[in-house]
Amino acid sequence: MLGMVAILVVLILPLPTWLLDISLAISLSFSVLILMTVLFVERPLDLSSFPTILLISTMIRLSLNLASVRLILAHGHEGKAAAGHVIEAFGSFVMQDNFVIGVIVFSILVIVNFVVITKGAGRIAEVAARFSLDAMPGKQMAIDADLSAGIINEEEAKARRAALEQESGFFGAMDGASKFVRGDAIAGLLIVFINIIGGMIIGMGQKDLDFSKAADTYTHLTIGDGLVTQIPALIVSVAAGMLVSKASVKGSTDKALFAQLSNYPQALTLSAALMTVLAVLPGVPAFPFLLMAGMAGLFSYNVHETRKKERGLREETEKAEKAKAPVAEEPIAKSLAIDTLRVELGYGLLPLVNSTEKGKLTDQIKGLRRQLAEDMGFILPSVRIQDNLQLPATTYVIRIKEIEAGRGEIRPDMLLCMNPSGDKIDLPGENTREPTFGLPAMWVNADYREEAHFKGYTVVDPSTVVTTHLTEVIKDNMPDLLSYAETQKLLDELPKSHQKLVADLIPTKITVTGLQRVLQNLVSERISIRDLPTILEGVAEGIGFTNNVALITEHVRTRMSRQICDQHTNKAGIMPLVTLSADWEQAFAESLVGQGEDKQLAMPPSKLQQFIQAIRTTYEDLAMKGETPALLTSPGIRPYVRSIVERFRPQTTVISQNEIHPRTKIRTLAQIT
Repeated sequence: MLGMVAILVVLILPLPTWLLDISLAISLSFSVLILMTVLFVERPLDLSSFPTILLISTMIRLSLNLASVRLILAHGHEGKAAAGHVIEAFGSFVMQDNFVIGVIVFSILVIVNFVVITKGAGRIAEVAARFSLDAMPGKQMAIDADLSAGIINEEEAKARRAALEQESGFFGAMDGASKFVRGDAIAGLLIVFINIIGGMIIGMGQKDLDFSKAADTYTHLTIGDGLVTQIPALIVSVAAGMLVSKASVKGSTDKALFAQLSNYPQALTLSAALMTVLAVLPGVPAFPFLLMAGMAGLFSYNVHETRKKERGLREETEKAEKAKAPVAEEPIAKSLAIDTLRVELGYGLLPLVNSTEKGKLTDQIKGLRRQLAEDMGFILPSVRIQDNLQLPATTYVIRIKEIEAGRGEIRPDMLLCMNPSGDKIDLPGENTREPTFGLPAMWVNADYREEAHFKGYTVVDPSTVVTTHLTEVIKDNMPDLLSYAETQKLLDELPKSHQKLVADLIPTKITVTGLQRVLQNLVSERISIRDLPTILEGVAEGIGFTNNVALITEHVRTRMSRQICDQHTNKAGIMPLVTLSADWEQAFAESLVGQGEDKQLAMPPSKLQQFIQAIRTTYEDLAMKGETPALLTSPGIRPYVRSIVERFRPQTTVISQNEIHPRTKIRTLAQIT
């Protein structure tokens, strides 16, 4: 407050020369202080009062300029010290007793200040203010989003909002304050012009000075006054430009500039090379350029060596930290995770995985997953393959959800040979049983491949044996692999045209769990669920008259009759069947107890044993003839017949009369009597 009062006093009252000298020294010191402060601030907002400082410094210079003009015009005829020793010294030092030099130097300072520095700083401040205002809504939304997500608390959100408002106000104020700097430069130019003209008029008209004396005296005083005013103005303008252009620079200006320039020692090396080339050119003085080349080269070398040391120190520190860091214990929760599918190999079978040849085990499993996706309609979970030193060297184990589902023994460097006719294999080798179906087989050396093919034997490599076994195990356990997550994934991956059906059906009519049970019932009998839209349509129809999953599944099977029949049609286009006799149909129907959806099969054990024996005898006879027919029953008893047959012949298909498509050609091969 006292400072502003002093400025107003200077504007009104004349100053003695000694006080003007002190005031001009204060003005110059104040401008230097502003520049040094700007150099060391970390970010522009650390000097948020700069617009006010800019205004005060401008008012100080203008008031002192007015005080010096008053002294020059009133006492200029007395000599060059009429406006104080500071103005006299600046005029003498710059002009060197030649007022033309003084005018030119002063003009250059004004042009540099007005055209280059103040105009550029004003433009930067204007753009920064505009961008700051445009970005404010987005920054405010980001703060609100972080607060809603719990990343920051309410106090930190308030601090960020306050900083945002301060930033916007700062750049807006800088945009306006930059106009003071430009106005100060223009005013300084006008004051000098008026001061010279007015001084000449007063000196020659009132003080009886000749033209040369008046021109020398008043020009000396005016140029000195202009310089002592414009130099602080130039310093403050540079400070303003540096502050507004420092928005994206972190740290103090000197450290930021040196750190960023030293990031590229190659640039320093190239600069040194260029200076050396210039030094050897004819007519170019060598010493200055060689000096700069040496300095640039030395600086580049120092930067390179410093970085090398820092890199080595950092590597040693990282090694020390790694050595000191305790081995992280595996989280206990990780022990709860189980592998859906896992193949464990003895150490002797590891070449099946590590081999670089085409057809290795991992490649065949990838092909198996793709094939099952096409055949059964859902993507098989990833199969984990790992070694197990507790197993015999040539043994493998297939596990489903950590439970052993299959085991076999193979020879990794031999081929498995089987005779389709079931006769003895006429080749040297090791007799064995094929691990998937238990058929007689033989391990033979790879050199007998061509001879085995010539004799009509089936020859497979060890990887194919494991893959085939894995395929059958997966097909036998598909209901366990079709989880809730897999069911949801199937629904999510349906085309957009079927999403309306999904939305109408789930969860209002049936839950995902209910649909999962229907799909599990289908895949348990090896029916593909690839045509999921048809299945959903069947579920939508069946849910209208029952909530029983088993009955809904039977209705869906009816809707899928074309697919089921096509799946069991032979190459001749005929679907072979085995039917139940009327007696067995009646026996099953009479053995159902309960009402409605709670019916259960209550057939005497002796009767069940008789039925099982009849099925075995009939299908073994047909198998000898190369036939694999489906068992045909009436719709009401199909689920109960299937529940019995699957216990001893799970590969046998049981279908009802409603599942026979009208255009399917059928042939009855036998009857269960």
